[in-house]
Amino acid sequence: MSSNELLEFRDSVRALLDKHANSAALRTAMDTDLGYDPKLWAMLCEQVGVAALAVPEEWGGAGAGLVESLMVVGEVGRVLGSVPMLGSAVLGVQAVLLAEDDQASARLLPDLADGSRTAALCWADADGWDRAGVTATDGKLDGTAHYVLHGAQANLLLVLTDAGLFETTADAPGVTVTPTPALDPTRKLATLTFADTPATRLGTGDPAALRTRLREIAWAALAAEQVGAARRCLELTVDYTASRVQFGRPIGSFQALKHRMADMYVLVESADSAAQAAAHAVAENSPSAAEDVWVARKHCTEAFSAVAAETIQLHGGIAITWEHDAHLYFKRAHATGELFGTGRRPVAA
Repeated sequence: MSSNELLEFRDSVRALLDKHANSAALRTAMDTDLGYDPKLWAMLCEQVGVAALAVPEEWGGAGAGLVESLMVVGEVGRVLGSVPMLGSAVLGVQAVLLAEDDQASARLLPDLADGSRTAALCWADADGWDRAGVTATDGKLDGTAHYVLHGAQANLLLVLTDAGLFETTADAPGVTVTPTPALDPTRKLATLTFADTPATRLGTGDPAALRTRLREIAWAALAAEQVGAARRCLELTVDYTASRVQFGRPIGSFQALKHRMADMYVLVESADSAAQAAAHAVAENSPSAAEDVWVARKHCTEAFSAVAAETIQLHGGIAITWEHDAHLYFKRAHATGELFGTGRRPVAA
């Protein structure tokens, strides 16, 4: 898409989310087992085609790209949405594409593209994403994958092991799914245990290269999400300080608060620049992708945490009540800071 087309598309996604993913809808969804509104996901897929963006046209997709998909992740993050955009439409789709298995792509991607099926990428061990929690031997899976996005809701399981990427289903023999309590109540995680579970390997590529590439995509997507959420925190804070009156004037007119909100603005804009650079670098598989993604991961995490904390401070006592959304953004900020690991800065060749 051109820049203007991308902006128009973003506005369409934002308008739909503003209408159907407000605070009340968020709180209703996060108390359900699914964790999101299936009608909202259906609208996003059918009316806007978000799940099909990065899927090639030959497999039922829109043939756009990763940049467009990550833009949607940012808009979903802005409203703390928990639809399976990140877990299925980005990580699930990209895992299948990276396997370079045309038969698997033809079989799996059309359903993922139209949103009728969702995928969960099973990866981490108990200590995080540096090591795979599941092993594969003779087409059978054993072990435990932790911190799986929508692991209890997805029906297609893509399991990343040291032997490669494998496909199985949630109802396959030997699969045990356990919802995982999390700091962030707006995002569902699960622990999946496999015991002699039959699975099909996708592709024959290098597992280490696949894991590295998927982590870069995951970090770029999280950076986009963090920017969207941080920008919404800034908007909420500006609106509140413009309407809250003390000493006969809006508190947003006080110089000290102006300075703090100006600092929030700088953090959001610089994080946006880092996230966009990472998205384009990953989409183009640029030589600088590893560095750009690491910078975005670090800066966007720190910026979102700082902005979310300032949102609570500048809202005063109301921000720490259950009824206000500020604490949900604060929890999302700290949870995304750990999701998919933090990693070390890549060493230049």
